[in-house]
Amino acid sequence: MNWIDIRKWKFTPPQVLVLGFALMILIGTCLLALPISSVHGTSLTLINAFFTATSATCVTGLVIVDTGTHFTIFGQIVIIALIQIGGLGFMSMTTLIAFVLKKRISFKERLLLKEALNQENVDGIVRLFRKVLVYSLSIQCAAAVLFTIRWSFDLGFSKALYFGVWHAISFFNNAGFDLFGSINGEFSSLTGYANDFITNFVTMALIILGGLGFIVLSDLIEFKKVKKLSLHSKVVLSMTGFLIASGAIIIFILEFTNPHTMGHLSFGGRMLASFFQSVTPRTAGANTLDLSSLRQATQFFLVILMFIGASPGSTGGGIKTTTFAILIGAVIAMIRGKEDIVFFRFRLAKERILKAITLTMLALFLVIFVAMVLSTTEDAAFIRIIFEVTSAFGTVGLSLGLTPYLTVFGKIMISLTMFAGRLGPITMAYALQPKQEKELYRYTEGKITIG
Repeated sequence: MNWIDIRKWKFTPPQVLVLGFALMILIGTCLLALPISSVHGTSLTLINAFFTATSATCVTGLVIVDTGTHFTIFGQIVIIALIQIGGLGFMSMTTLIAFVLKKRISFKERLLLKEALNQENVDGIVRLFRKVLVYSLSIQCAAAVLFTIRWSFDLGFSKALYFGVWHAISFFNNAGFDLFGSINGEFSSLTGYANDFITNFVTMALIILGGLGFIVLSDLIEFKKVKKLSLHSKVVLSMTGFLIASGAIIIFILEFTNPHTMGHLSFGGRMLASFFQSVTPRTAGANTLDLSSLRQATQFFLVILMFIGASPGSTGGGIKTTTFAILIGAVIAMIRGKEDIVFFRFRLAKERILKAITLTMLALFLVIFVAMVLSTTEDAAFIRIIFEVTSAFGTVGLSLGLTPYLTVFGKIMISLTMFAGRLGPITMAYALQPKQEKELYRYTEGKITIG
């Protein structure tokens, strides 16, 4: 019998993923609710433990209590373990154990890996998974070394080593959890390092590499050998570069004269802060500026970036860069009177376009619905609510300070939004829908007027 005998399971791959993440959240809730997890020696309330476990497993970063000041070393290790498992996917971790135990990976397990890594087929999925592990651990180790060296000047070597490893895992997985509340005050994130080039650069590199997706990383590493990139990698890299550059420019313009955010920074510091705040909405959750002091135009712009999110097959959330690229391509094609969407001399299949539209509409409906519900239950301005909801859906973790003051109902709604955002609206829909039956006929084509 295979060690993870799922061949007899009556669940589809999307349903297994949903149940697997739910089980991880349940285990994390129980561990974080233990008195040993809290520095005060008292149990965290069940709803707060559930919220924190959901945020960690879904690599979001929204928190009700400050991670650095509330949790003990045990609690912090539980959180970072949930982040690592949630970032790679629980199925990836079970496959890793199978590798260690030298067990064969069955076909159904390969199907689950395909779903977990967001791939189109099972061809080479185990080989891709091995690359995922090697790339992930290598990048995190390199970043941990750089963090340790830089922070050892401020924290001492032993604490800098712990902080370096912990934050390398958190930032690469785009989780947004941090421990700097114990250094610079609760919920301070990286505001104490707004002018620090090394901290900013390494953090942004982790966020970008974690958000590109493992297929793109594999293509980049093997580019020297094969001398070409896949269409997917070209679209992801070009769209990622465009969003980061344009985002930094817009944030720089909007916040340049804001005395509460960039006003006290040098010109170079303002440029650095602009780029950091452009990168971090790509589902990372760390910040070097006080987000609640940003102008509302900037806050809404961050909502748009959070909704777009990272790229497919990555540790990030959102509708993904490729989906956004297809939507932009569809608009351009329609304006130019073209029938096909063409990227780098490749025509996209109609089913890809329909899937992008479906994903966007499901995501938009989810965010709007949750925001409307919370606007009736929470005592807060709508911009703060839509910011928090979008942050939860995009598994970003950026906050305008509303999360700690949510009602119990609000915490449950945000938790469910994080869960749906991590798995993806389409995966959730597939998991909940009844078994599909093949259509035996098609209706006559009709026409309606649009516009």
